[in-house]
Amino acid sequence: MNQRLVAVVDYGMGNLRSVSKAAEHMADDQTRIVVTQDPQVIHDADSVIFPGQGAAKACMQALNQTGMAEPIKLAAKEKPFLGICMGLQVLMSHSDENSGINCLDIFKGNVTQFNLSEHPTLKMPHMGWNQISQTQDHPLWHGIEQDSRFYYVHSYYVVPEDKNTIYGETTHGQTFPAVLCDHNLFAIQAHPEKSADAGLQLFKNFLSWNGH
Repeated sequence: MNQRLVAVVDYGMGNLRSVSKAAEHMADDQTRIVVTQDPQVIHDADSVIFPGQGAAKACMQALNQTGMAEPIKLAAKEKPFLGICMGLQVLMSHSDENSGINCLDIFKGNVTQFNLSEHPTLKMPHMGWNQISQTQDHPLWHGIEQDSRFYYVHSYYVVPEDKNTIYGETTHGQTFPAVLCDHNLFAIQAHPEKSADAGLQLFKNFLSWNGH
């Protein structure tokens, strides 16, 4: 039986070791996890994990310079795809970060900064544990209880044009989309690799998911 190849995208800014180790921990012996900057490996992989942290502009520059932007766009349309944190935000059309930057335009919409002026006791970035309200059923929610706590580190959040793509929400002063989904694509603002049992369950679900 052929091994299933899962590519973890490396553009120099992701929390790669934690993500790859969490995925390896939950993978069966028929699944191989590979951290890669090679566009061809991403193209050939059966599934793709797109982690990230840092700034949108630097992320987009790295994706374009390495030639990974196009195979990532293709993978996001064709195969099981998990975006994490910045790996969610750069899937949008545009981000307000770094004075504005065009992104991958996989989800129509914008990435905007929290406005906590009415919540002076709340801090930015939004950092630490917070609950995700599952707003639609999805195979990746299997075995994860409603309002489970996930770990966050971010100052910007996504605003998709199509509200039907929102599969989870979190509140930090304001309620914001925590998870966007579209067919074979599941992208989460939180860091499942830092989110204990719920996060590991998410990786387990993703690794057994065929994208439908």
